[in-house]
Amino acid sequence: MAVGGFEMRIGNGYDFHRLVEGRRLILGGVEIPYRLGLLGHSDADLLTHAITDALLGAACLGDIGRHFPPGDPQWQDVSSLLLLSKVLELVRGRGLRLSNVDAVVVAERPKLAPHIPAIRQSLAGALGLPLDRLSVKATTNEGLGPVGEGLAMACHAVVLLEE
Repeated sequence: MAVGGFEMRIGNGYDFHRLVEGRRLILGGVEIPYRLGLLGHSDADLLTHAITDALLGAACLGDIGRHFPPGDPQWQDVSSLLLLSKVLELVRGRGLRLSNVDAVVVAERPKLAPHIPAIRQSLAGALGLPLDRLSVKATTNEGLGPVGEGLAMACHAVVLLEE
């Protein structure tokens, strides 16, 4: 869609991971103190994964699994911020510029509100965005489903790219 001479592209990303013992809980590159962590091949940072997938979608570059297959040992326990930086290079290589990000993490526990400022700072640095163009929110699932039962977390992210 062209607006004011700029081509705009919107991307939507989603991720979901189980919570397990013996893993760290990383969101937006920030370690959150909690007795459980997210299960995944990389550091399982579902917030960063959702943003990464949204970027790939907006640029029509596939999805995160295509670029970083979960069975590939080189991505085992890697920081999701590294994956994000690689995707940003691909996006910028197509002549696209990230305009803004809006994300919501869905988790019953732990309460994330106290950690949102640090998460936003971390992601703003990784994305090269000012804080007023990066929104991260948290909500619960009202006790429903695996997220509501505290067995998992989910995240939705939307990005806007401009040519």
